[in-house]
Amino acid sequence: MTTDIALFLAHAVALEQEAADRYDELADAMETHNRPEICELFHKLAHFSRLHLAEVKGIAEGHDLPKLKPWEFQWEGGESPEAAPTELAHYMMTPYHCLHMALFNEKKGRDYYAQQAETGKTEEVRKLAALFAAEESEHVVMLEKWLSTVEPPSGDWDEDMDPPVITD
Repeated sequence: MTTDIALFLAHAVALEQEAADRYDELADAMETHNRPEICELFHKLAHFSRLHLAEVKGIAEGHDLPKLKPWEFQWEGGESPEAAPTELAHYMMTPYHCLHMALFNEKKGRDYYAQQAETGKTEEVRKLAALFAAEESEHVVMLEKWLSTVEPPSGDWDEDMDPPVITD
């Protein structure tokens, strides 16, 4: 039998795993486009997600987490809140764009946990969700500080004098 806390933790594990995986995918894409600085930044963001994932997995020890199929997750919009939206990625994106994407994701993660802290079925879920929301809030503050040190790109940041050629 799946408990409310086990179901919550299964979602938390998936949220952090999917965030790390998506950042790694974006890093690989940036490597392909010879964007080593952005590649490194996405790998760093994936590392931070894995640190939080390890913490969540530690808390989940001793719980029998359900093995949910992708369609069984209860995400608003059908995708994990911290999975970076790939449509925001661009092969010429700058650190500014990358950090804005991460900030967007962390806010969505914070909001997801805050909602669980308000609506969780048990006190245990609400307390743990509030703890995770507070951690995500710390990530938001960290990214906002980091972002304040990065120059916004010029208006023509995505102008490519030698664009990729797509053939049929």
